[in-house]
Amino acid sequence: MADTGEDDGTRTGNRVDIDGDATGPVIAGNYNVVVDAQHGSTVTVLMDGRRPRPRRRDRIRLLPRRQGTPLGRDADLAAIAAALHAGESVQLWGPPGVGKSALLRYAARTLDAGGDGVVFLDAARREPEDLAQDIFEACHSTGGYAPSRGELPQLMEGVEATVYVDNADYTAEQLRTVMDAAPDALFVFAGREEVLQGTDGRAHHVEGVTRDAAAELLTRELGGPGDPDLVTALWEAAAGTPLLLLRAAAVARLDPAAGLPRPGAVRELLHPLFDRLDEPSLRALHLLGTFRDAELDPEHIGALSGTPDAAALCAGLAGLGLAEETELGYRVADGVVAALRERQGLRPYALERLCGYFADWAARPETPAAQVAGHARALEVLAELAEQSGRADLAVRVVRAASPALARSLRFGVWGRLLDQGLPAAQRAGDRQAEAYFTHERGVRAVLTGNRVLAAVLLAEAGILWRQLGDTQGADAAANAQQYVPQEPGAGAGSPDAGSPDGPGEGPANAPEGGASDLGSSDLSSSGTDPGPLQDPTAGTAPGTPSPEPAPPPETGASMPTDPGRATLDMPTVPSDPGVSGMPVDPTPGAGSLAPPPGAADLGGAVVTGGAPVAGVSAAVATALKVAAVIAALTIAVVAVQQSQDGSESRSATPVSGSTTMDAGFGDPTPEPEPEPEPEPTGLAGVWWSSEGGGIEFVEAGAGRYTARARDVCGDTVTAEFSGGGDTYSATAPAYDMSSGSCGEVLGQVRTTITIGEDGDTASVTREMAWTVREGVTCYTCTPFTLTRAS
Repeated sequence: MADTGEDDGTRTGNRVDIDGDATGPVIAGNYNVVVDAQHGSTVTVLMDGRRPRPRRRDRIRLLPRRQGTPLGRDADLAAIAAALHAGESVQLWGPPGVGKSALLRYAARTLDAGGDGVVFLDAARREPEDLAQDIFEACHSTGGYAPSRGELPQLMEGVEATVYVDNADYTAEQLRTVMDAAPDALFVFAGREEVLQGTDGRAHHVEGVTRDAAAELLTRELGGPGDPDLVTALWEAAAGTPLLLLRAAAVARLDPAAGLPRPGAVRELLHPLFDRLDEPSLRALHLLGTFRDAELDPEHIGALSGTPDAAALCAGLAGLGLAEETELGYRVADGVVAALRERQGLRPYALERLCGYFADWAARPETPAAQVAGHARALEVLAELAEQSGRADLAVRVVRAASPALARSLRFGVWGRLLDQGLPAAQRAGDRQAEAYFTHERGVRAVLTGNRVLAAVLLAEAGILWRQLGDTQGADAAANAQQYVPQEPGAGAGSPDAGSPDGPGEGPANAPEGGASDLGSSDLSSSGTDPGPLQDPTAGTAPGTPSPEPAPPPETGASMPTDPGRATLDMPTVPSDPGVSGMPVDPTPGAGSLAPPPGAADLGGAVVTGGAPVAGVSAAVATALKVAAVIAALTIAVVAVQQSQDGSESRSATPVSGSTTMDAGFGDPTPEPEPEPEPEPTGLAGVWWSSEGGGIEFVEAGAGRYTARARDVCGDTVTAEFSGGGDTYSATAPAYDMSSGSCGEVLGQVRTTITIGEDGDTASVTREMAWTVREGVTCYTCTPFTLTRAS
């Protein structure tokens, strides 16, 4: 990521670009990738000495946009400065609108940088793995290179920069993962919840401003002092929240005759502000609201809303407390989406036009890959809107157009998230060519991130799909990539970084959204933090079986949501912020209910081995796992087993084994009546999203007992029971010998343990072999993953 500002570090535009040729090959670890938008990307391994040598920048200076001085924040700035002076990282935390972002930006520009310089980043809807790559590119001239998860901390060693990260709504583990990417840097995070504790650093609570600062803010916005008693009453009612005070001043500024609102209405000012907007401003705000919590470049806002000077118009909306200026462009401010949802008479934006516009833009050769990655959340929202409207074909179009650029951007977290949307959409649309492409690209991504088993499964399936389509170029590309599937731990020296797949990797942390780092242990997932599922790309359709006919397309048109409480259990993504999630599209005929996810969360699988790995295991795993996936709609980590026949005999691979897979149980996709409001979820009961893909529903079955419907690899539907107490529950599931493509002997049992986090909405899942039928069988992919509560 290159600093595109002037010599003083000022960003003259809202753009950050990667180095090198955005249309040429990119390198991830030891892998050279040539991105192909038609037949799937090709992978080769770099010879010794051919890996790029990133050069550390002489000057690290990636500053935020300029802004005014935040009022009443001297004590907060002093607290940040004291922490940095003591060599500690710090987290600013507090509710939306309290001024964390303004404080963070001002600190990044004014506090003594020390060390090697300053980096400012926005983590909103970003996976930690992608943020780590941002930090690396800010500090190095990289030439289109993503280092392996083992190499990144080494390259960043000695870089004593101060890294400011806004909207870092991560777990403690995810924050730690980001910090581990730059071990000698200091970090200043801003987020909603207090997370940073102990040896990781100190947390600083950002509260509302003082009465004097509130009075100064209102005076500045109104052009003169207000009534002291009314100012005091407004300050008290707003709890000193700058965003609410800004909106109060905006109402008075737009309607001088009305003056400042009464204190009791200070939290209900959005509708009065909407009433005072001119038509172009309301149209632009509606567009931003349609994209929920995504940010948009003013260029796109102007083109889609028909406003001639979108940048100035959006700056005006930000001055009213209705929009937020970001490094890329603008997004709606807190609470605006929910209020727009209630407003009558808004003319919906045509979904087909939105999707077509962004698909065409993302596919243009001249569009920078970094710009497409920057708009990934907007593209993700469009795909969700298309799916919710029954237009899976539009979701396919958007994701297919964006995928090559996302791969070239080296932001493998968000690339995986979009691919995980594209694959089920292609299946629902009956687009076999897109299905093969997305399966292929997910496999290539798994190679690059070191997910050995997942890569083998997906690339084998992609080869079958390509051959069914008669696309020999795609089939050859998939077969070629298969030979570079990373070897398991302990593989010979011939494999890249033996013992640690030499790709950027995946981490154990769960995404808030989003994501996980690529610096941790390898994971069996495809996207986001904890990557995607081991899922059958045909979603239960055997190779050669015609795909179902897509549903007739409804009338298109995207609008503000009317069903904020309805959970869309289709594709797991980074959870939206409160007030932003659940924005449906225009309720046209055929919109609403969706097909079940292509795979359900796995709470039982493991990959086990006995003794040293077997040479050539990748090809064997690819073949065996493909069979298991087609037979049982497998979405779990299927197991490849090696056993010791005799101490003097060589170890040989025994067949693939699988264990119980949880089925979300979301069956018939027919419309359902509006659900009644439910009480706040407690314990394990409810619907959860897995970071490995899919959803799972736990039903309370008694004190400390919860059940979930499951389908094992033998094709039988069973009920798994988790028991425990407090915040920890566990269950066991058998692991079968699948060498012949059908269920054989039980090789052991896998124990799955779920530990619910303090917030009650996230849970960590670990898997281990409870017992095995013989010695020498060990688990080498019992990788952790996470659950995020959906309801």
